Amino acid sequence: MHILQLCPRVPYPPHDGGALAMYETARGLAEAGHRVTILAANTPKHHQPADALAHLGPNVRLVAVDVDTRIRPLAALRNLLFSQECYIVERFISPALLAKLIELVLATRIDIVQFEGTFVAWYAAQLTQELNARSLPMGQRPQLVLRAHNVEYTIWEMLGGRAGNPLKKWYLQKLAHRLKEFEKWMLHRVDAVAAITEADLWRLQRLFAWVPATVSNEEVRAIYTARTPGPPVFTRIPASYNLGRLPLAAAPPRPRTLFVIGSLNWLPNLEGLAWFLKEVWPQAHAELPELALHIAGSHPPADLTSRPPGQDNVFVHGFVESAPAFMQQYELMLVPLLSGGGMRVKVVEGLALGKAVLSTALGAEGIAAQDGENILLRDGAAAWLAALRDYYHGRLPLAAIGAAAARTAHAEYDTRQVTQRLLGLYETLLGQPAPVPQP
Repeated sequence: MHILQLCPRVPYPPHDGGALAMYETARGLAEAGHRVTILAANTPKHHQPADALAHLGPNVRLVAVDVDTRIRPLAALRNLLFSQECYIVERFISPALLAKLIELVLATRIDIVQFEGTFVAWYAAQLTQELNARSLPMGQRPQLVLRAHNVEYTIWEMLGGRAGNPLKKWYLQKLAHRLKEFEKWMLHRVDAVAAITEADLWRLQRLFAWVPATVSNEEVRAIYTARTPGPPVFTRIPASYNLGRLPLAAAPPRPRTLFVIGSLNWLPNLEGLAWFLKEVWPQAHAELPELALHIAGSHPPADLTSRPPGQDNVFVHGFVESAPAFMQQYELMLVPLLSGGGMRVKVVEGLALGKAVLSTALGAEGIAAQDGENILLRDGAAAWLAALRDYYHGRLPLAAIGAAAARTAHAEYDTRQVTQRLLGLYETLLGQPAPVPQP
């Protein structure tokens, strides 16, 4: 089988959740014996050389097209005033990238084109339009799959709902509305939708059928079935993790240590961390003076980097080369997420390492998590403080929770297993099992 992944960035290095999810998809498919062409927007923020993925072997080919996705205030203002399109999506629209997509599809037999997220879903409609114009027979066309990493509009709705500044609230809510309209539109341009989580699967089916939140999931299923006797196929396939790459811990974790890790230029991560530092940490530090907090992630903002090292027992590490090595130094992983969607791949990484994780319910969405068994789920500052007190005074069974977390990760999120689920979807769309090349 030949799969073309259209990515909003080159998925390397696989340091953040989005890059890791796309990278593991390509690696898993290639190791299963299939050809993978990765067509990626080579953005200024994540620019990579042409051979960035050469280590994945001959089954993986990277085609990178320079696309300038930088936010430009004048372009954003022009979009706001004179367009109904979403500026977040508009930034990823590139005639050069579209031309390369069409060229690749016409030049070689491609079975599946997988669009990695909302920001490249626009290309599905353009590709179909071009193939229609060329009267390409249906049997010679690839099947189009949307890999829904998040339901993006819900993230901006949550952020807008908590924004204190009225102008910021209005702008975020406008972005959310435009994203919602776009995400509804995109669902009608693909043959299948592979959501990362069960919650996002239901959100997307509701959006496709355009039914309100008051309608039950069972009614949504009935409406969806009645309206769509054929494609698109909706299914849930989680993100995956390479459990074979987990390093051995060099030493036991330091006692009474907490850590947070994630991209520090992603608004939901910043919002959650700011909430924790303001609403939870001052009281925790006052009551539990030996407790230390370690923060890691790329692109930390100035209000974090300007803190004196160790102030209030908070240590900001910024970008770390090895997330597993960082995680293994400390005991309790924190996920104070208040907005977001999809699935936190870093949480899966923490589970795989046998870490006890303290998370909001939203932060663990999509994870096969059971509170008190393989994770700790708490919402609200008071509940978080109570959990930190229990941890500090040794009242939490960290070892048992960590061991159960590792078992969950191995059972649910190993790349080899998730790859087989993706291949099952592809085979359903193609109508028959695809032969795997023999070595």
